[in-house]
Amino acid sequence: MGEAKDAEKEAIKALRRKLIIKYFRPLFIIFIVTRIGKFLYPYIFSSPSITVINVPKPTDQNYCNPMGLIADTSCDFKTINDVNENLSSELLKLVESPFFRHYKLNLYKDCPFWPNNYLCNREDCNVEVMNEAEVPEELKKKLGAIDFSPASFGLQPLKKCEFTNRDFCVLEDESSQDGVYVDLIKNPERFTGYAGPPAHKIWQAVYEENCFAPIKLISAANDHVLPMTNALVDNAIEEDETCLEKRVFYRLMSGLHASVSVHICDEYFNQTTGQWGPNFECFHERVGKYSDRVENIYFNYAVMLRALNKMSLYLQQYNYCSGNPDEDNKTKEILDNILTSSKALPPAFDEKALFSDSTSNILKEEFKDHFRNVTRIMDCVGCDKCRLWGKIQTTGLGTALKVLFSYDDHKFGIRANPNLLQRSEIVALLNTFNRFSESISSIQRFRKMYLDQV
Repeated sequence: MGEAKDAEKEAIKALRRKLIIKYFRPLFIIFIVTRIGKFLYPYIFSSPSITVINVPKPTDQNYCNPMGLIADTSCDFKTINDVNENLSSELLKLVESPFFRHYKLNLYKDCPFWPNNYLCNREDCNVEVMNEAEVPEELKKKLGAIDFSPASFGLQPLKKCEFTNRDFCVLEDESSQDGVYVDLIKNPERFTGYAGPPAHKIWQAVYEENCFAPIKLISAANDHVLPMTNALVDNAIEEDETCLEKRVFYRLMSGLHASVSVHICDEYFNQTTGQWGPNFECFHERVGKYSDRVENIYFNYAVMLRALNKMSLYLQQYNYCSGNPDEDNKTKEILDNILTSSKALPPAFDEKALFSDSTSNILKEEFKDHFRNVTRIMDCVGCDKCRLWGKIQTTGLGTALKVLFSYDDHKFGIRANPNLLQRSEIVALLNTFNRFSESISSIQRFRKMYLDQV
């Protein structure tokens, strides 16, 4: 009797299991598949860019398409766009060459202005430093010098001044033992997550170095400045009445800031998809809706283009030796193509219009002192990768200003002193020009994204 009851219980359990398998397993599978699908959907179907929100509908056909003459230059926007279309691919190939991709600098200087108590610990903030064995031997010879003097107590790198009277920036001493080798291609300038009060403090310090009048940021969140008229002078005074030197300094700083913002937004990390790509909302909020910021990027491009033209003979004679003759010849050929294309244009910027009156020497020295301080401020940046590109681009701009305002044209002629500029200055100059070139190309891509929203 007991065995019969046990058998009946087992039969009931078996029936229950069959019912569960028949009716509930499909429901469970559907539930699991649905959950997995919701998780994977963004990775499979989303684009790298973050969904655009709070951006006006594309009713403005001139969005990020400035026309006419670029203020305080000798060229128009269309000319710069045409030039950049021809030069951008060549510039990219140039900065990927061994000579221009390797850079030595001190990434770990103390901030000279305030205790640098914030350091970004995100992985994207880190710089991948090269092992010295990876650096081509010929470049290492250029990046270091040995002091054989009796007072050296052995072989020590030559100590150099941070700057000379002609310099607009504090230069990197490539012979310093504190320097590290960096491959710039492996450390691209892009979104790192370094933002908020620490980044705001850097840009505020940069703008406050304007040597003519204090500049006020719009807000910590926006991290940029008021337009030139309202930022530097009383509202009653028009921008046209401010001195050219004042406007140039402001445009250089604003254009650099806007260009960096474009790079961040163009290579933005999408936390939803886990991919890198353009973020139109970021671009629109930081740069796109401000015509003056877009114009100042073009202004910087024009200034650097003029510097390249002025020193073209010097650059054509420079020894771009990296230890690989084939690569060095290719580098020389690419640079010659860039210089030939740029020289076909009339001068984009008239540097002789600045510092031209009786008080110009005092004004120029103030300009240089404050621009040097901008380069020093880069040592206060708490993100190593941001610091790297901040140093390179302020050095590149400072080198362009040195070429334009510290030397007459004949200094860069056929008989120019080959040591007129350090290797680090030339590398920084061309990499910075490429950064502005990429910014202008990115602006065109973001404009297309805007118009494609229709």
